[in-house]
Amino acid sequence: MSVVQVRAQKGSRLRAGTQALSLLAVPINVAVLEALAGGPKALTDLRHAGGGPSQSTLRLRLRELTELGVLDCGRNKGFPRAVDYELAAPGRELLVVMEFLRTWLGQRPAEPVELGTPAAKGLIKSLVAGWTSTVLRALAAKPLTLTELDRLISGLNYPSLERRLGTMHHCGQVEPLPSGGRGTPYTVTRWLRQGIAPLAAAARWERLRVPDITAPIARLDIEAAFLLVVPLVALEPELSGDCRLAVETRSGGEQRMAGVKVRVEEGRVVSHVTNLEGPTDAWASGSTADWLRAVIEHDRSGLEIGGDCQLAGDLVDGLHGMLFAAGN
Repeated sequence: MSVVQVRAQKGSRLRAGTQALSLLAVPINVAVLEALAGGPKALTDLRHAGGGPSQSTLRLRLRELTELGVLDCGRNKGFPRAVDYELAAPGRELLVVMEFLRTWLGQRPAEPVELGTPAAKGLIKSLVAGWTSTVLRALAAKPLTLTELDRLISGLNYPSLERRLGTMHHCGQVEPLPSGGRGTPYTVTRWLRQGIAPLAAAARWERLRVPDITAPIARLDIEAAFLLVVPLVALEPELSGDCRLAVETRSGGEQRMAGVKVRVEEGRVVSHVTNLEGPTDAWASGSTADWLRAVIEHDRSGLEIGGDCQLAGDLVDGLHGMLFAAGN
């Protein structure tokens, strides 16, 4: 069984985007990708770039990246027993994901963190764990206490959930709110909401390059992403109304819609719910690929936009601006 197959089995409960981010959490992988961005390198050069890891550790990482199609390797013409490594097309595209992740880490309010460091590894692992366990999906809807989270999330026992929430608090991804009753409610931070940018870029990379061994983009992922980011969008003050943001998904062979219904009053998002039923003044809908292209590349040509087109279009543009525009 290959390294990739083993990791896919172990990560079978991972959610979309998390396998790519888990790869980029490993400092050696980051060092290798950065080194190969400048052109092909020999094993000795990559070992030096990675800070001198053991050959067995480096070879394991290189084998994993090669099996994923991120790297190509071939014999060095000048040294028949030597092997050179270089980035394949998926590897060059993974560099783009890496830059979005680097930007997010650099936006950390407490202290910017450099990608490829042990500190970055801890922050990325916390983001991945919160996404995979659906803690982020739960907190995206509203602040919750630990007891309330325990009732909603069946995959973790209370002590594990408590540790996970504590780690996310330490990392600056959630924060406690004042409470007049029992328990302390926790809410997600603005910085964590911005973490949807590297998650979305990673999910798109997985769908394009390793769809057979990574998790598909599911309803929970779509809902969590919209719930986390939509409140950050600022619109022109003359805009008001209800808008449906819907993504076409497939479940059990059936096509379904997932997303949020957003209410805007004088340019402010005042509510957003995952119940898409009921009339709206505007709507934007499309496939996951169309939505990712619109949000990441600012190309909404694949989306169907109707009703109050300015309201729907500005909401889509606002998602792009909040996550991917320079200086967000």
